[in-house]
Amino acid sequence: MMRQMRDNMKVIMIITSVAFVGLMVFGWGMDIAGRGKGGPGVLGKVNGLPVSYEEFNSTYRNLYDQEQRSRQDPITSAVNKQLEDAAWNQIVMQKLIGQELDRRGIKVTDEEVREAAKYAPPPEFQENKAFQTNGQFDIHKYQQFLASPAVDNTLLLQLEAYYRDVIPRSKLYYQVTSGVYVPDSYLWSMWRDAHETARIRFIALDPRALVADNQVSVSDAEISAYYDKHKNDFQRPAVARVVALAIAKEPTAADTAAVRDSLLAVKKQIAAGADFAEMAKKVSKDPGSAAQGGELGAIKKGQTVPAFEQAVFSLPLNQLSDPVLTQFGYHLIEVESRTADEAKARHILLPVTVAGAHLDQLLARADTMEKQGELRPLADVGQRMGLTPRSANLTKEIPSIPGVGRVDEGVDWVFGDAQPKEVSQVFESPNAFYTLELVSRTQAGTEPLQAATPTIRTVLMLQKKLERERDLARQIVDQIRAGQSLDQVAATHGLQVRDAGPFTHRDFVPGLGQANAAVGTAFGLNPGQVSGVVEASDILFVVQTVEKQPANRQEFDQQKEIERTRMTQALAEQRWQQFLVALRQTAKIVDNRDKVLRPAKDTTANAGL
Repeated sequence: MMRQMRDNMKVIMIITSVAFVGLMVFGWGMDIAGRGKGGPGVLGKVNGLPVSYEEFNSTYRNLYDQEQRSRQDPITSAVNKQLEDAAWNQIVMQKLIGQELDRRGIKVTDEEVREAAKYAPPPEFQENKAFQTNGQFDIHKYQQFLASPAVDNTLLLQLEAYYRDVIPRSKLYYQVTSGVYVPDSYLWSMWRDAHETARIRFIALDPRALVADNQVSVSDAEISAYYDKHKNDFQRPAVARVVALAIAKEPTAADTAAVRDSLLAVKKQIAAGADFAEMAKKVSKDPGSAAQGGELGAIKKGQTVPAFEQAVFSLPLNQLSDPVLTQFGYHLIEVESRTADEAKARHILLPVTVAGAHLDQLLARADTMEKQGELRPLADVGQRMGLTPRSANLTKEIPSIPGVGRVDEGVDWVFGDAQPKEVSQVFESPNAFYTLELVSRTQAGTEPLQAATPTIRTVLMLQKKLERERDLARQIVDQIRAGQSLDQVAATHGLQVRDAGPFTHRDFVPGLGQANAAVGTAFGLNPGQVSGVVEASDILFVVQTVEKQPANRQEFDQQKEIERTRMTQALAEQRWQQFLVALRQTAKIVDNRDKVLRPAKDTTANAGL
């Protein structure tokens, strides 16, 4: 069954597409291009503008193909749903931006297209070695190419379409983000927070450790009053109690050797004349570099895992390595240039996964697990097959089981039509084949008082413990201000004085925390000064600053414009993202995918595939 499902995945996707096209043509009276007389032929609308199945399917297929190239395992239904959503969101945003361009009257002129084509080539051209000199993009080579009579007209038309799409969007971006400016005062504040340091001594009073539970009491009336006041805090998601059985997909030595042999075969093809970049695009499973022909760009020491770094900084230049094993799989590496601390390299990655006879064994075992689950509870199946049942609580927000990993498809089943004591089919995740037995399921809602009582009791007890310790903390501060040292007061009360630093405003400080009132107090005191009572993370602190090292203003002035550029770009991008969110929130979007796409998928499912 599992083998059949894996083998049929592409067929299922094709039949789903064909079934939908048939539904359009014969059920809705549409032609093969998706045109018709009205609403039923569209998947939805964006401010009244229709989204056709044709454009959705084209976007979806591109995303699907990209995802498929980046993985060896089949695409699960959960991932497929994510791809569908991504395709829909991409189209919606394209239409919203197009409508905004029209509303603002943003156009592109022929002259702008010509200038952009001449001086601002697309990234793919800049990365093409045919337009590079000594590894750097050469604008003159690119311009000579454009001026050549041998240039394909189709390519020129594609370039023109690219610029007619990109230039208006760039104009919109700059309209939205114009006026973003970071003043010197803000830059200095950020610089100071990153470079000013302090060293302190402090006393921490943790009420959870210093006050015993029997020293405070919480009444039922107090718990009830807290519950009534904070009911919104006790909203709970739907929860399913399940039992899981899993067969881990752990590669063996034979799997590892097979992947190494596969990469050696790739190396042999390249040595025989195959193009490295084309082979990388075809077989590499590194999604970040495969599309760029395996190019990794500049690699500095300390940026990669040790085995990869050792290879990059020791291999002869422009020679193919033997397969290099890291936790990501086997790499075929070629180093193109190198200095003492930086190298430019490209690679082809094949991850180590189960395959061949080992995969057949796991699939057969998964089929056995599924057949057994149709006959008996999973506890019995686990005992028969030597597998350990795992009990877990699942929510839609946390689709994971310890020891199994993510169980997205299992969650869809659990919160679908599954009934208690029912056992699922076998699902496949990147880490395992697994099946679930639904034990119980509770709907989303407000946690009842009885269930919330232990949590409320803990909260109220901590509040009362804090109140008791505040009196002691204030007494400690009074004693210090009366002339006693931090050490003397700590000894009197059986407490410990701790040291911390040097640290910046942004650092995590052991025993103190990060970016809280206690850290801020350390920088607000002069050396030698002692604070009042400071509360942070339900702990009380008394802080004495020992030393402060101010940020270097001269160094800041030297770096100021670099920092301004960096922060301006970050703030501009933030404003742009906020604009896109607002654009979508104010739009009228009709999404009929569930009404249109799901029936075709149900038809496919009923065909017995």
